[in-house]
Amino acid sequence: MSYSYENLKVYQKSLDFSVMVIQLVETLETNRKHYRLIEQLESAATSVAMNIAEGKGRYSKKEFKHFLYIARGSLFETIALLQIFKKLNWLKTDTYNSLYTESVEIHKMLSGLINSI
Repeated sequence: MSYSYENLKVYQKSLDFSVMVIQLVETLETNRKHYRLIEQLESAATSVAMNIAEGKGRYSKKEFKHFLYIARGSLFETIALLQIFKKLNWLKTDTYNSLYTESVEIHKMLSGLINSI
């Protein structure tokens, strides 16, 4: 058995994105006194896929669309945090660029799905 949201490419891509961010966090070499920022990054990144799933589970197009907007906001929050990490030199430019490229694709997919509802 599978749930309908699992078949959405944007969900699958968001899930992969969250795993990439969590794996990044495991490699960060920073003073752990900033754990709140690190936790916020993990929370925002995982929230994208979770909001897609939760919204699909509401069985209402209006509510699903609302949760897609929340997912898109979480994606933007993730990128803002990654930009902060990059400015603090906690994150290499190539790693940032890779995650940013993924986020642009997810953003396009979310916006397309929102517009289709």
